[in-house]
Amino acid sequence: MRRLFWLGIGLAVGVLVVRKATRTAQAYTPAGIAGGLSESAGGLAESVRSFVSDVRIGMAEREQEIHEAFARGEAFDDNVADLREHPYTGDRETFPEEHQR
Repeated sequence: MRRLFWLGIGLAVGVLVVRKATRTAQAYTPAGIAGGLSESAGGLAESVRSFVSDVRIGMAEREQEIHEAFARGEAFDDNVADLREHPYTGDRETFPEEHQR
């Protein structure tokens, strides 16, 4: 009875090892490599779509804030004006105000 038990355990382990080895070998075939690359490209494409979606949501929120400020009669708060005056990031002589947005 014990020998039959250990034979069953040995067969089960053997099947698992063969299945794992087959999957690993298939991953290194041209079809397996192509499948892995397509999954990677799909993940990259989904990441880019997610990023673009987040940017669009942020743009819409900021645009709504600007419209609300104009509706209240407030002037647009220029957050980058001090950057244009900074000696390393901008210069009023290089970027005259009539050309600035």
